This record gives sequence, structure tokens and C-alpha cells, in this order.
Amino acid sequence: MAFLVVYITEAHPSDIWQMQSNIKDQVVFASPKNEEERAYIAGACVRKLGIKFPSVLDEFGNGTEKAYTGWPDRLYLIDANGRIAYKSKPGPFGFEPDQLGAALARTVGTSQASK
Repeated sequence: MAFLVVYITEAHPSDIWQMQSNIKDQVVFASPKNEEERAYIAGACVRKLGIKFPSVLDEFGNGTEKAYTGWPDRLYLIDANGRIAYKSKPGPFGFEPDQLGAALARTVGTSQASK
């Protein structure tokens, strides 16, 4: 089992929709203008949040975000065959750990049963 964070479009850029919590946490960024700026902001996000598992960057055209409707953030569980086994409601308020846990138990159970 592996975990992966995909950094997509910045949710609260200062030039569009700045939140007070971003100001308080000192994570204030304008919308990136190119891949390099996006990579810098994504790196700052990963460091500030203390993310310890692999993180990747969506391409500047937002293909991953569009394919998975990931904005502002979502939790996905992908099964061993590459199919979506669980998709949360938009987060962070739509995250339901019990639902993800149940989907994980079903998926792992199904994976173990097929071995």
C-alpha cells in the first residue's frame, strides 16, 4: 500500500481568495504564473504541512485536478487494478475517515482474497 499527495491548483491564492488562516500561518502566495512558481509553492506547502509521504505536482494545465475533480482537496483510494475504490467529498470538511476506513477494509479484503 502506498500514499501519494498530488499538489493541484492553489486553493487560496492571495490574488483571488485569501483566507485569514493563510495569513496567520504565513502561507500567502499569489497564483503561480508558471511551472517553477507552482513547484516552489507546492514545496512550501509540503514543508509547512509536514507531509512525510511522496508528493507530486500536477502539470500547469491541471490535468489531474480536472480528471479527478480534486479541488480544493479530496481523498481517493485506488485499488490494485488502478480503479477508484473510494472518493471523498470535497475537503477538508467532506472528509469522512470512517468511510475511507471501510473502503480500505473492503479493498484490502478483496485484494487479499484474490491472492
